[in-house]
Formats: sequence, structure tokens, C-alpha cells
Amino acid sequence: MQHNVKKAYISSQYGQVHFQIYGDGLPLILCHQSPSSLEMFNSAYPVLAALGIQSIGIDTPGYGQSDGPNNQPKILNYAQCVIDVITSTGYDKVSLLGHHTGACIVAELALLRPDLINKIILNGPPLLTQDEKQTMLQMIENAPSLTLKKDGSHLLELWNKRIKFTPGWTNLDAMQNGITQMLRADENDIFGFKAAFDQDLESVLLQIENPTMILTNTGDDIYFAALRAKELRPDFMFKELKNGTHDIVDEQPQEWSKCIADFLK
Repeated sequence: MQHNVKKAYISSQYGQVHFQIYGDGLPLILCHQSPSSLEMFNSAYPVLAALGIQSIGIDTPGYGQSDGPNNQPKILNYAQCVIDVITSTGYDKVSLLGHHTGACIVAELALLRPDLINKIILNGPPLLTQDEKQTMLQMIENAPSLTLKKDGSHLLELWNKRIKFTPGWTNLDAMQNGITQMLRADENDIFGFKAAFDQDLESVLLQIENPTMILTNTGDDIYFAALRAKELRPDFMFKELKNGTHDIVDEQPQEWSKCIADFLK
């Protein structure tokens, strides 16, 4: 079955923000992890559409086809850009899903404009200690930067870099998709990580009043952080899939999408 897909841009504080609307039904904003793009949800768009969910995937500024900031943004700034997309498209209310960095963005948005939101899905919320944040940031900063080489070996270096950050990976298509998205990110691709680690996510989560679900999978590299979020907000619905990695959308698109549709409906 063919579904209607609309791609568009809107003006925001960092220039043009790219997004796409896929299918018809209950509107759901999708915010990706870092360093990725709205294409991280490619495997799920048609599944969600078949389940009656209209997906609005957004490229966070600096990723995918969105213009990037020159200076370090805060999660608040990213959330404001998502609000610009929502209001420009004329939705009265939407639901939100964010994966990793995206979870930080939609959580912040819930405090900014709860009136715009029906339900919230926090997919792998990075509820980390300061030491854990610092360790992860050092790993990211110490990873070799992409230096172009005539023999193309820089592409293999990037492949090996992502493999290092994806323990337990099994899905070759997901790895290829991830590499493609990394290549599209601009030179400040670390901005998303730094913004997420700068946010006081615990404080934000404690203030959310909209119906919320924590979604995770046992093979996610920050699965433990989702369990912390569950302890922090036992009133939130909690759903976990088995195994997988941070590429769970590619690895288990049917199961992942069903969790979302069941919660939204």
C-alpha cells in the first residue's frame, strides 16, 4: 500500500529545518538520536502508517537536511525548533517520541508547551550521572575525526568507529543506514551529545504531567538509564523489547511500532 509522504522545510532560529509527514492518522512527532536524522525511522514509517499513525519525522538542526547552528545549542533550543514545526503545520495537538537525544528534546518540549501534546514516548531516555556523561563524552571526543583520504580508507575508519559504539550489532542494513546519517551530519555533529549531557533530565522528567511511556530494549547501550527513569517515574508506562541495540527501529520495526500504536490508541 502506498502512503502519502510530504517533505518540507520551515524557517527557525538556526535556518531551515527539514521534516517529513508520512501517512495519515494520529499525529506523532519523531525526534532522532545523535548523530542521526529522521531516516533512522525509515523502517517504521510504513508500519506506523498501517497502524493508523501519521509520523512527522524531524531532522534536528545540524543533522540530516536541516541547517546547523554555529554555536553550541541547548536542548531548549532544539525543542523550540520542534515547536516551530508543530505550529507551522497547524496541528492542534500531537504526540511525541524521542530516541536518546530525541528523548531529551521531547521531554523539554513537554514543559514548554504541554498544551500542544497528547502523549509522550521516551525511547531510551539518557538519565545518566555526571560521571557517566563525562565518560561518554570523552569517548566521543577521543574518537578519530573523519579525515578524507584518497584511497577511501576514511570510510572504513568511520565504519569501525560506529561498530565500536554499537556493541552486539547484527543488522547490516541498520549499520549502513547509521553510517549514511553520520556522513550527512555537519562538522559540529557533537552538538547534539553536548546538549543532551548539559540538560538536567531528572528535573525535567519529574515535571512532566502528560501521559508518558518509557520505551527501551534490553540490548540498548543505555538500557540501565531507562530503568532509572522507570524508578524515578513509576507512574509512567514502561515497555521493553528484548535484545537489539540503539538501532532497534531497524532491527524490530514491527514490534517497536506496535508498542507505540498500542500506547497512543
